[in-house]
Amino acid sequence: MSIDINGFEFHKNFVKRSIVDGVIEELEKFAKTMPKTGVRNADKKLAQISQLVNSDHFIDKAQTYLTGTPKVVRVIVFDKTPNSNWLVSWHQDKTVAVSNKVAIDGWGPWTIKDQVHHVQPALTVLNNMITFRLHLDDLDQQNGCLKVIPASHNLGIIKQTALAELTKQAEPVFCQLRAGDLLVMRPLLVHSSSKASKPKHRRVIHIEYSDYPLPKGLSWA
Repeated sequence: MSIDINGFEFHKNFVKRSIVDGVIEELEKFAKTMPKTGVRNADKKLAQISQLVNSDHFIDKAQTYLTGTPKVVRVIVFDKTPNSNWLVSWHQDKTVAVSNKVAIDGWGPWTIKDQVHHVQPALTVLNNMITFRLHLDDLDQQNGCLKVIPASHNLGIIKQTALAELTKQAEPVFCQLRAGDLLVMRPLLVHSSSKASKPKHRRVIHIEYSDYPLPKGLSWA
C-alpha cells in the first residue's frame, strides 16, 4: 500500500514487543482512572507514551511524510473491551486540538473535549498532518479493527450525503495488524470500525503529527 495513492500504509514490527509490553503495563496501572473508551492527551498523562511518540524513531518516520519539522499535536489511546465495545461510523478526522479559541476565517466549528479546544481548521492544516496508529494488541475483524476506503483522502472534506454514497459503493480495506505494527494514514482518509464480534482488548495509540505553523495567537494543545 502506498500512502501517496491510497492514503495509508502499514509498517510491520515498527515497535519491539518489549516496548509494547511496557506501555501496556503503564496503561493497566492507569486503568482505574482511565475512561472506558480510552485516554485523550495521553502523552501528557502517561510517561512511556510521551517518550515513545517523541522518540527519534517516531519523529524521523513522521519526517518522511512532512516537509517541515514534525511536532506531536494530539495523542489518544483507544481501547475496545468486552465492557466497552462500540462502533465508529464512517468519517474523516477533521478537527485539531489547540490552546485556545481565536476567530480565524475558514476555521470552525469549535468544541471543547476533555477541557481542550478543538476546531475544524482550514484544509491546508489537515493536509500538513500525518496520523500514526500504533497497535498494542493484535487486530482483526473479530475485535473491531479499523476499516478504510483507499484514496478517499484525495476527495478533500466530504459532505455527509456524498460520504454516505461513497461508503455504499466503495470496497473497504480491513487493517488487520499485529501488536507492534504501525498504520500510517492521512487525516482525511475515510475510516470506521465495527463493534467487536469477539470482544477483547483492542488498544491503539493514535498519534497526530504536523509541521504547520499555526496562526498568531494559537498553539497546539
